[in-house]
Amino acid sequence: MRLALFQPDIPQNTGTLLRLGACLDFALDIIEPCGFIFNEKAMRRAGMDYLEQVSYRRHNSWQDFLLYRANHSEEYGRLVLMTTHASEPYTDFEFQKNDVILMGRESAGVPDEVHQTVDARLLIPMNPNARSINMAISAAMVVGEALRQIKNF
Repeated sequence: MRLALFQPDIPQNTGTLLRLGACLDFALDIIEPCGFIFNEKAMRRAGMDYLEQVSYRRHNSWQDFLLYRANHSEEYGRLVLMTTHASEPYTDFEFQKNDVILMGRESAGVPDEVHQTVDARLLIPMNPNARSINMAISAAMVVGEALRQIKNF
């Protein structure tokens, strides 16, 4: 399983998820451009000393990510988008070992082109009066469920 961040805006969220990847042993993909300068200094501040322990790959664009995914199909399976524009709760979904959970930008989600490319769209059911859950917290919830299913945590 992998977690992909589509053009993340907030370095602290990216750092938090890199740290989570190190702690729970899953890989991440950062799909640029980011809304911040992605360099070792910024990520070290956000991800603390976990950067050496996490497996992550940077992609220059959505098209670069798709091309890389196509050439590494044993590692990159279904694209599973977390979005408020879905009807299936993530808790009803059967995750597979090589799924890629895709998180959109904190400020804008993902464009229609991405929605049309993914294999599944899932949501986190929440209070209808609330606007959104922090992206890093949302990702942690979904990754936790996926790992529970895949690794029987």
